[in-house]
Amino acid sequence: MKKLILLAAAAAMTLSASAQTLKFAHVNFTELVTLAPEADEARKVMNASQKEAEETFQGMYEEYQTKVTQYQQKAESWTPAVRQSKEKELSDFQSRIQEFQQNIQQELQQQQQQLMGPIQEKAMKAVEQLAKEGGYIYVFDRSQVLYFDPAQSTDLTPAARKAMNIPESRTLESLQAELQAQAQAQQQ
Repeated sequence: MKKLILLAAAAAMTLSASAQTLKFAHVNFTELVTLAPEADEARKVMNASQKEAEETFQGMYEEYQTKVTQYQQKAESWTPAVRQSKEKELSDFQSRIQEFQQNIQQELQQQQQQLMGPIQEKAMKAVEQLAKEGGYIYVFDRSQVLYFDPAQSTDLTPAARKAMNIPESRTLESLQAELQAQAQAQQQ
């Protein structure tokens, strides 16, 4: 019995000693991916695709509206067969517009995943490398952790930013201001 108590005490001391040597870190993964220089090019490509999709949709919708107006103006003078043919044409056109909307949303999401995937992989590799070099047992993403004590966790974000060639002066706030300025310039 005495040996069992001594063995349990020794195990508890070993566990508490090893728990003290565990190193934890955290990182703002969203910041790394969003501010990566490659993300700027990805945003340009995605914005161009979005704009092209909107222009295509607008053209389809205007054509549909023209056909509806024509139908409303001439329906009384058409024979039942012509009227039925035009109604089917309008219905088919409306279905094509809805199908386009669904397809383009899926395509834009796939494009975003294709463009952002390599950037996310690069950020992950940078974090993994820093974690291995620093001997960290866990690295938490700040956006997905409810609580962490910054005094007991190392912030790897600055080192990861450096590894990914993100300038120190670039912040999420400066990027947001830059994107807003671009949006305003496009509206003018």
